[in-house]
Formats: sequence, C-alpha cells, structure tokens
Amino acid sequence: MSESRARRKRMLSAQEKFQIWLQLSTGELSQSAAAEKYGIDPTTIMRIRKVAREGALAALAASKPGRRNDVDGAELAAAKAEIARLEETVKEQAIELVLLRGGQRSGW
Repeated sequence: MSESRARRKRMLSAQEKFQIWLQLSTGELSQSAAAEKYGIDPTTIMRIRKVAREGALAALAASKPGRRNDVDGAELAAAKAEIARLEETVKEQAIELVLLRGGQRSGW
C-alpha cells in the first residue's frame, strides 16, 4: 500500500484549516506542499478551499453594505427572552406564595 493511502485520518481545527487556506491564497504553499506539510490528503486541501470559498460567498451575500453586522443582536434577543422567562417565573411564584399563605398579606 502506498504511503499516502496508509495515512491516518487527521482532524484539523478550524484555525489550522484557515491557516492552510491563507497559505494557499497568498501563494506561500502549493496544494501538494500544503498536503505534505500538514500530513493530509490533497483532496482535503481541495475541500478546504471549496468550503472556504462557499463560506465566504455566503457571508458576503448575507452582509448588508454600509450596515454594521449586529452580532450582539442575537445575544440581546437571548437575554430579553431570559428576562421574560424569569419574570413569568417570579409571577408564578408570587401567585403560589399567595395561595400557600391563604391570601394573607405579608404586611409589607
């Protein structure tokens, strides 16, 4: 069996894939040199290039020129949903407390 076919499957991190793509894009490495350097099959290099291209095109298609990408919007929406959930929980607990006390006022 040839050495290239006997290679074990190597899992690359996203950072490693980006580094490979960057080296290919700048001409620092050829596809075959990158495959040899990282110990991976040349078809993996081709796949990295294809995925990077598709990802870049999708990101560019989704972006709106002149508008800041509101990454914090998702976090804000999640925080607002959590606040609403907690408010409902507090209301339910207040009702349960009133029912357990028999409707008596706490004197506050």
